[in-house]
Amino acid sequence: MQKIELMAPCGNWESMRAAVMAGADSVYFGVEQMNMRARATANFTVDDLKEIGEYCNSHNVRTYLTLNTIVYDHDLSIVKTLISAVKEHNITAVIAADQAVLNNARTAGVEVHISTQLNVTNLETVKFYALFADVMVLSRELSLTQVRKITDGISKEDVRGPSGNLIEIEIFGHGALCMAVSGKCYLSLHSNNSSANRGACVQNCRRTYTVIDNESGNELEIDNQYIMSPKDLCTIYFLDQVADSGVKVLKIEGRGRAPEYVKTTIETYREAIDALQNGTYSQEKVKGWMERLESVYNRGFWSGYYLGQKMGEWHDGSGSKATQKKVYIAKGAHYYPKPQIAEFLVEAQKIKKGDKILITGPTTGVIEMELDEIYVNGQPAEEAVKGDQLTFKCDRIRTTDKLYKMIPNPDV
Repeated sequence: MQKIELMAPCGNWESMRAAVMAGADSVYFGVEQMNMRARATANFTVDDLKEIGEYCNSHNVRTYLTLNTIVYDHDLSIVKTLISAVKEHNITAVIAADQAVLNNARTAGVEVHISTQLNVTNLETVKFYALFADVMVLSRELSLTQVRKITDGISKEDVRGPSGNLIEIEIFGHGALCMAVSGKCYLSLHSNNSSANRGACVQNCRRTYTVIDNESGNELEIDNQYIMSPKDLCTIYFLDQVADSGVKVLKIEGRGRAPEYVKTTIETYREAIDALQNGTYSQEKVKGWMERLESVYNRGFWSGYYLGQKMGEWHDGSGSKATQKKVYIAKGAHYYPKPQIAEFLVEAQKIKKGDKILITGPTTGVIEMELDEIYVNGQPAEEAVKGDQLTFKCDRIRTTDKLYKMIPNPDV
């Protein structure tokens, strides 16, 4: 079975380091306003590209910069600046949708991946964009049967990109889905003058609505279904069928989600992909993987359109169905490298021995562990409260790190 590249979403440094540590083969990220998550994440700056390139290249992780928004004339100078920086700092490729970006990237000799925003749904479209790109993200509305037809056609007709290699197909494997075809939604622009196609979606679709008949005045309340808010995509329980469809890259959605989401999701899909490779993939393992995926942010799961389903499955609430939630406890104070002791200043709720904790930070990434032994103000203790100096044995932490306690989500 062919090896599938696992691509991780990165909205900040915490998520990027978490993705690399969790086993991602590649990462994708945006810079400032020129990406489809300009509003939802802190995002990186053009000055970060040098460090991103160095860090990821040192870990043999490929890097993809998203440049897939609508582009206007006044954006072209920014596009050219970013593409120059991509080439200078050895970023692997740009993910693009606008023809100006495609042309500028190819002229500069930068590898291009076609974004799902271009709604690629057939082999003839693949042949056209093969003039510009080596990898194409297919429309999210296709079935695996349709995906297989495209990948078979690429091999049969020997469709090659600018590099001379056969075109590779990428699909979304996990995460949020949009109600609009390939994400082309104008609802946010219409209601808030905030364009989703410029990365500034306000997510009107995730709310509950009452429908009113203007002629009769009758009101219909949509019972228990947020009819514009799909459940999250999950493919881990039919990942063997995904692999058989001939895709080369599996993309995890979630640049606007927390670093622990990135860590858990990438770790889980890494294990599943590796299990496919070594012949140990099983439904028993799938059950365990699903429990882990359910522990982080999600709106419930469904298979998308990959298994031939014609209509979506809709979320029945406004928030996450994660089985766990995090509660802020403390900030990093000091690290003692020889004994490997981390020190935190407790600023919020109490924490006790045996609690499951989460530590996140721009350099640390994500650490998850259970507190087997703790010290408070230098003495062995059972719990720590606000104002205490909490210490425990741990991998290296920084003063920029935050410590959270993980608790069962009472709303699930």
